[in-house]
Amino acid sequence: MFNPERIDTFPEKPGVYIMKDKSGKVIYVGKAVSLKHRVRSYFKSGDSLPPKVSSMVSHIEDIEYIVTDSEVEALILECNLIKFYRPKYNILLKDDKHYPYIKITTNEPFPRIEVVRRVKKDGAKYFGPYVDAKAMREAIDVLRKIFPIRSCKKDLRRVPLKERPCLNYHIKLCAAPCQSFISEEEYGELVKNVVMFLEGKKEQLLGHLKAKMEEAASSLNFEAAAVYRDQIAALEKVLEKQKISSTDLVDQDIIAMARGFDTTCLTVFFVREGNIIEREPFILSNTEGAERKEILAAFIKQFYDGASFI
Repeated sequence: MFNPERIDTFPEKPGVYIMKDKSGKVIYVGKAVSLKHRVRSYFKSGDSLPPKVSSMVSHIEDIEYIVTDSEVEALILECNLIKFYRPKYNILLKDDKHYPYIKITTNEPFPRIEVVRRVKKDGAKYFGPYVDAKAMREAIDVLRKIFPIRSCKKDLRRVPLKERPCLNYHIKLCAAPCQSFISEEEYGELVKNVVMFLEGKKEQLLGHLKAKMEEAASSLNFEAAAVYRDQIAALEKVLEKQKISSTDLVDQDIIAMARGFDTTCLTVFFVREGNIIEREPFILSNTEGAERKEILAAFIKQFYDGASFI
């Protein structure tokens, strides 16, 4: 059994504590503003602990800790350790995985669109995570048909100008900046429109395109006006598929919860500009005896860990 007197040596600093059983297996990971005070709370005599916590304490053989510089760092470390060890007494998000993001490489002269699993501090724009990878890829295909930006990883500075454009150009999924078929300014306009769409600014994007169409028509540039007209029509067709909306025009995630004996089902509804654009169900295990707020807090920490939602 763990000797509570050892807690006197624990620092009064933020960090993560790791509880182990007699076999050395990690059974619980938690974070604390003060490691000493938090761990001591499990062993105070006379305090009535919930049955699940009491059972956990009876199995503790050893407690390790890691000191962090801040509460935020402790939260991130806690999430990572829970994902790694999947301890018996932690509330766990089943089938945990890194959901995909859409990345726009705005740190390049002719940005490209790609799907990634990790967000990096590289100057690019990231959108997501998207729980439905198939729907996300379908959305990218639709966007590229309207605004044909590249997806290749070519270094355009090294592509010979006499090289034949790839298949994506011929099927109208890329404007072929590699062959200078489009100026950097015109290409930048395509990227700007894609970003506006992914940011959920769909009405603003439509207004921007309509203004551009009218400007082109006033200048007798009917070819450009026709391009804007087609982009507007394609976008409006996409937006017509949105059936459920709110007049609040806010971005929010709505979480619904239903509890069973030792599992809890949650469904996240993703609302952007007042429109429900996606929903995804999740199952949490080891929730017996846990309060609703504890379950919700555990889910939010694991689900939004590293997320950069629109």
